[in-house]
Amino acid sequence: MTRILVKASSAIAKAGLESLLRTHPGFEIVGASIHNAEEAEAAWEAPPAVLVAEADTLADHSAREAMDWAGAGGPVVLLVRNPALEPVSEALQAGVKAVLPASLPGPEIVKAIEAAAAGFVVLDPAGAETLLRGPDPASVASGEGMVENLTPREVDVLRLLAAGLGNKEIASRLGISNHTAKFHVASIMGKLGATSRTEAVTLGIRRGLVMI
Repeated sequence: MTRILVKASSAIAKAGLESLLRTHPGFEIVGASIHNAEEAEAAWEAPPAVLVAEADTLADHSAREAMDWAGAGGPVVLLVRNPALEPVSEALQAGVKAVLPASLPGPEIVKAIEAAAAGFVVLDPAGAETLLRGPDPASVASGEGMVENLTPREVDVLRLLAAGLGNKEIASRLGISNHTAKFHVASIMGKLGATSRTEAVTLGIRRGLVMI
């Protein structure tokens, strides 16, 4: 039985996805009454689970929150309006397993969830084409491509560290849980090879990730 946690941009979209997934005998829908990050985090502590998130774009709050879950190690299936217009590589770098159109037929969504739960990456043709185009030139010019394994959300956290914010302040600023903020800070330090928050900021400045 695969436990599924659903997040969506609206209550109607969430109810629709949950209704669809309940018809699958191998799925168990959890956290149907979840309304905030803390409750979602508690539901996530009983793996295995797949987070299925619906959003208009990858810039939406529900999509960003889903990418945070992916960064913490959970399989995520993201359903967006038009994957061809989205920075698919950003989602994959964050650990997302699937970026697919929200209009995808129910049976194909089910197959994508099963594949994500098994550790496979699933993209629709439009999303794959976007990925093959390579990085956004503006991102490379800004220096963000200099540390390939640092996700865009981790860059956000690093810049808030440089501003002197603590974990609780970072969590509040980004709309994430304290646990997720701590995870991002630890991940940043590990990827940069830093032994302290101050060293991580210094390395970020040297690599062009933090402007002074």
